[in-house]
Amino acid sequence: MPTMSQKPGACLLFAVLALPVSGQLSAQTTDAAPTSANIVVNGIRLPAGPEVKGIIAARNDEKIKVAKADGTSSVITVNDQTKIKASGGFFGGGAKLGADALLNGLPVTVKTLQGEDGSLVASQITFKNGDLKTARMIRQGTEQQFAEQTAATEALRGRMADIDKYNIKGTTNVYFATGKWSLNPEAKNELCTAATQADAMNNAMILVVGYTDSVGSEEYNQVLSEKRAGAVINYLQQYCHWKPYRMLTPTGMAEADPLADNSTEEGKAQNRRVSVNVLVSKGLDGM
Repeated sequence: MPTMSQKPGACLLFAVLALPVSGQLSAQTTDAAPTSANIVVNGIRLPAGPEVKGIIAARNDEKIKVAKADGTSSVITVNDQTKIKASGGFFGGGAKLGADALLNGLPVTVKTLQGEDGSLVASQITFKNGDLKTARMIRQGTEQQFAEQTAATEALRGRMADIDKYNIKGTTNVYFATGKWSLNPEAKNELCTAATQADAMNNAMILVVGYTDSVGSEEYNQVLSEKRAGAVINYLQQYCHWKPYRMLTPTGMAEADPLADNSTEEGKAQNRRVSVNVLVSKGLDGM
């Protein structure tokens, strides 16, 4: 019987048939090889984080707060490397959609990376075209005089009845002489210091509330407390450069909510005050 060495054609056929098999095995091995979940962001290799599904409840610069169905929420950073896409593909034939499309009320699915400090960074954000159109219609039909600063509308700019919508981050009290509403030098310094500290907080608002001691009639004290609040408002805006749109409607509370006992002169002096409260909307606090 002839050997294979006696039939060179058989050797050639065997070699040709073996090549695609070898190549296929090699390709299968390559495809099956595990890939790293780590992704490099700004020179730092970040591992994959959880997928977050929910509705954008608030925005602040490069961060979004996504409220989930279970009542919890996640604050996620959006950067230049975040891919933002609508259902079916990227807007503009593959062009990347900007972060300005991430509107409040938009349902999203966010793939995240896990930062070393436990923070989340969005690697990809997806949503439906129809949901984006709806969110844009709502935004365009809603008056938003300062929504970019505070993600709040005029409905949140109420008086004391709306205080439960905010977290109080600090209070500064300035004091007045009996029957007076003029500011002394110490009070002026304290007001500008409070404004500077508040300006360093993201989304901070200021609520000014005037008070009196128990001397005088209720009507007189109401007017006096409002004049004191007005004097503080004017100074904060004119000399401390606090922007009007970052100030809630001031109010006078007369002799309500005393800090001290009105039966003593020392107590009355503490009650003749204006409280400057630094507030942050609960929806935006921590962002």
